[in-house]
Amino acid sequence: MSIQPEPDLNPGDEAEPGTPGAGEDVCEACGGSGKLSGGKPCANCGGTGKVMRGIGGG
Repeated sequence: MSIQPEPDLNPGDEAEPGTPGAGEDVCEACGGSGKLSGGKPCANCGGTGKVMRGIGGG
């Protein structure tokens, strides 16, 4: 039995990187800058400006 480490997900992520049907999107909380007012790192995307979202229709 192998134990896999939990992926580093940010609060704004809907899926793990590499998940079929998911892709990178611009973080809505910071507009893709990775920072909030006052220069603080965005907690929603972890300061990357990107979040993983489910894509596709349904």
